[in-house]
Amino acid sequence: MKDPYLVVLRPIISEKSTSLSKYGKYVFEIARDANKIDVRRAIEEIFKVKVKKVSIINEKPKLRRLGMAQGYTSRRKKAIVTLQPGYKIELISGV
Repeated sequence: MKDPYLVVLRPIISEKSTSLSKYGKYVFEIARDANKIDVRRAIEEIFKVKVKKVSIINEKPKLRRLGMAQGYTSRRKKAIVTLQPGYKIELISGV
């Protein structure tokens, strides 16, 4: 089994992901070689919750410009994790 802290890299805190948390859905950046089963096991072990569903999204790099210089954003893989009813993850303490 893979190390859960190498599968789940970090939570993604944005306006959209914060609004999804009302419905028991949380967004995480995950390793590129991780699959749904790895993500489910890692989230359940790290946060001690029960996962209902995992959706994975591959984000392609986007072209960005700053004056004459141009480059690409980094490619990343995201997972939207839906929890069983009654479970919750506190991503930001004090909010």
